[in-house]
Amino acid sequence: MPRLVMKFGGTSVATLDRIRRAAKRVGVEVAKGYEVIVIVSAMSGKTNELVGWVRETSPLFDAREYDAVVSSGENVTAGLMALTLQEMDIPARSWQGWQVPVKTTSAHSSARIEAIPSDNLDAKFAEGMKVAVVAGFQGISPEGRITTLGRGGSDTTAVAFAAAFEAERCDIYTDVDGVYTTDPRISSKARKLDRIAFEEMLELASLGAKVLQTRSVELAMRYRVRLRVLSSFGEMSDEAGTLVCDEEDIVESNVISGVAYSRDEAKMTLTAVADQPGIAAAIFGPLADAGVNVDMIVQNISEEGRTDMTFSCPVDQVLRAEKAMNAAKDRGELDFHELIADENTCKVSVVGIGMRSHAGVASQMFKALSDEGINIKVITTSEIKISVLIDRKYMELAVQALHDVFGLEKAA
Repeated sequence: MPRLVMKFGGTSVATLDRIRRAAKRVGVEVAKGYEVIVIVSAMSGKTNELVGWVRETSPLFDAREYDAVVSSGENVTAGLMALTLQEMDIPARSWQGWQVPVKTTSAHSSARIEAIPSDNLDAKFAEGMKVAVVAGFQGISPEGRITTLGRGGSDTTAVAFAAAFEAERCDIYTDVDGVYTTDPRISSKARKLDRIAFEEMLELASLGAKVLQTRSVELAMRYRVRLRVLSSFGEMSDEAGTLVCDEEDIVESNVISGVAYSRDEAKMTLTAVADQPGIAAAIFGPLADAGVNVDMIVQNISEEGRTDMTFSCPVDQVLRAEKAMNAAKDRGELDFHELIADENTCKVSVVGIGMRSHAGVASQMFKALSDEGINIKVITTSEIKISVLIDRKYMELAVQALHDVFGLEKAA
């Protein structure tokens, strides 16, 4: 029988009524002849509550026990969903990560899935089970301990199951009805996309769009899993939501598919750095060791053997970055005059596979920002995206201006 993976996020299973609503959607797919693997998150707010309890109990907590506690939210949802389906006379049972098993690395709280053997679920499907309700976000380490995959890990769980069980499609149910050209809360002209390419979705997810977790999109692209993002509160239709698929499956699209933003970015500048071989490694090695996520990087032209190096990172990592740079200077590994941090910036990006074959996107983008009096601090580009760092106070204006100039309210 064909298989389908359906993932329900925290808001979709926040109450017993919402679990019943989700179960009805599962029942519709079972009636169509699918064997269904349902991946569930913890009920909305539950994971934050569990994390709070751990931190209150033990500020310097054992990561293994942290995972044992915070993974329990998904176990509750899985059991309740299985019971609800059984009440609907649908043969279903719940599965925790270790029962499948979802084999992961030993990196507690940020483990990665290494394998999902299909034997246990296949055996139960052969015995007549129609729905396997699997607790998302969790797995088991080589040492036999419960692990968790990091925030948003249930999306990754769903895509990994779709790949392992060769599912026809992976449906991600959330509180939004698809992927939009930009955040509808910022632009009233934002339009829901019917389809978007894997590469575009990966860029949007990594640039700040909160619809899908980045790792889940990476997995989907690698294993060519057809992903559909749709609302658990909307219509039950095969055409609902947004399909994330191969570029070849999209007949025609706009040059630019979306405008993304990341609000809390900081611009860090090291002034008068000695310009010599190995200087980039001396800067970014310690930053990596300190766990600083560096994004945009710009180096000025060298004068008299000195240069300025600018990079961006999340605002909440500024202190970590400053500590790493000053420590490297104290050790004599790095020579610079001053470290300047601007914590009032944001990143705005345009993304589209059409940029590969269309010239002039950069000039359009820069003119639109100039017309609004917005100064660009840093620019980075790739084959299908252009990102700029600007003052945070202009973020919404920039998003709206770029959405308008590229005509994203209109379909191709």
